Amino acid sequence: MASSAIASSSNPFINQKDVGLSAFSSQPSFLIQNSRRRISKKIVSVMAPQQSERKPSTTGSVKNAMTMTEKIFARASEKPQLSPGENVWVNVDILMTHDVCGPGSIGIFKREFGQNAKVWDHEKIVIIPDHYIFTTDERANRNVDILRDFCTEQNIKYFYDIKDLGNFKANPDYKGVCHVALAQEGHCRPGEVLLGTDSHTCTAGAFGQFATGIGNTDAGFVLGTGKLLLKVPPTLRFVMDGEMPNYLLAKDLILQIIGEISVSGATYKSMEFVGSTVESLTMEERMTLCNMVVEAGGKNGIVPADSTTHKYLADKTSLPYEPVYSDDKARFLSEYRFDVSKLEPLVAKPHSPDNRALARECKDVKIDRVYIGSCTGGKTEDFLAAAEVFLASVFVVFVIVRVVRMREYGEVRSSRGFRTIGVGTVVLHSDFQSINAQGKKVKVPTFLVPATQKVWMDLYSLPVPGSGGKTCSQIFEEAGCDTPASPSCGACLGGPKDTYARMNEAQASFDVFIAFVCVSTTNRNFPGRMGHKEGQIYLASPYTAAASALTGFVTDPREFLQ
Repeated sequence: MASSAIASSSNPFINQKDVGLSAFSSQPSFLIQNSRRRISKKIVSVMAPQQSERKPSTTGSVKNAMTMTEKIFARASEKPQLSPGENVWVNVDILMTHDVCGPGSIGIFKREFGQNAKVWDHEKIVIIPDHYIFTTDERANRNVDILRDFCTEQNIKYFYDIKDLGNFKANPDYKGVCHVALAQEGHCRPGEVLLGTDSHTCTAGAFGQFATGIGNTDAGFVLGTGKLLLKVPPTLRFVMDGEMPNYLLAKDLILQIIGEISVSGATYKSMEFVGSTVESLTMEERMTLCNMVVEAGGKNGIVPADSTTHKYLADKTSLPYEPVYSDDKARFLSEYRFDVSKLEPLVAKPHSPDNRALARECKDVKIDRVYIGSCTGGKTEDFLAAAEVFLASVFVVFVIVRVVRMREYGEVRSSRGFRTIGVGTVVLHSDFQSINAQGKKVKVPTFLVPATQKVWMDLYSLPVPGSGGKTCSQIFEEAGCDTPASPSCGACLGGPKDTYARMNEAQASFDVFIAFVCVSTTNRNFPGRMGHKEGQIYLASPYTAAASALTGFVTDPREFLQ
């Protein structure tokens, strides 16, 4: 097995030392010390002595070691010590809302605090239209108008508005998907509390902060007070070690974890990610990891801040922040260990994120489309990964065509019915250019939806490594993909019927409706999630999505990357 779980049978918590966990904090730990009182046998009075108050400071420390999440809760509630299960009033550092939940939250705020009430802090509220943006739906457009009016009324500093729906580039303030924009605009900081009216707010846990989704009622209360009553969650620890194979991405790691513990395995629990593999991940990959903890029922996901975190934030925020780390003897509900070097590319089959399967086991599943986008799989590095697969297909085609002339050595192998040449072999073909172009073409419609305006710009400006200076957009065009769309949540959650790439209708064949089958880099595959309720969604990494686009079947990316 690539993973193992360790749990306590007699105690719901286990001591970190008992399972051989290494220390992830150089700071002094809170140690448990026993209080002892000296008992004197000398009689000093025949009267009963006056009882004196026993103060904690004179009877020894009673503090317990804490996890990262517990420490953040303690700091935000101004308490020296907290344990899982305690309910505390937490001071909120950032509240985020968007066009879907913002109007409802605003309505509750005005109803409970008054029509003329002011928000608790106009600089700690971030409002990001991103869900139902590029649509003619009047109610969706009205939602953005409500946000705009409220932000003007309350003088909200961070409102990323959009007015010209015909050309997103004409809106310099518009960003795109809230969870990616929060990071890019410097609203994510280690040690802080970030709440948002979206279940994938947990994405920000990648920065070593507590981040979770809340409902409209809670958000309305936070707007007026800056506080929220929260229960301290227990923590599950996921230790991932081993060198990350070049065909895996963080999406594979989180699908492995969800498949391991199920969609309810982390219900109202913090999921802490540590280990050498996690330390090697970029910030965007860590965001992918934390993004989908809610698909396991998790309250929040969290990664310890390190030099990678600090480097990312260096040019994004000038505000001071103080990271926290789990103590050496912090208590974890259970621990899961993974040897990442032994994992394989995965998909989550319909209709649940925990319906885990190896990508190679689904090679006979014919697909109708591929979708690359969302807060999970629409970041710059996600598109670079997809472009890497399309680039790799050039070399695959080069070695599977009919061999006209060979030199050097090379072992001839059989793969998918084609002849391939081993490493070191040079194949010469007089019509190489035409073969090249044909080999890179996608077999199904491939939709590209950048998460934010910055990501969209990256697709047209950043050269893809190993491409000879080509950008993602050039590579995608050569491969026959759709032109990158306007940045938004797009079809990830369906949306109005005119939403780009939405799965609107099943295909009709001989009076029988056949459901669309989509390989998607998004986060959920429930019935109706991307539109039509009969749609079949296979969740996958950008590597697997791109490989599947090239073949028209669910495809293990190792066919192109190895």
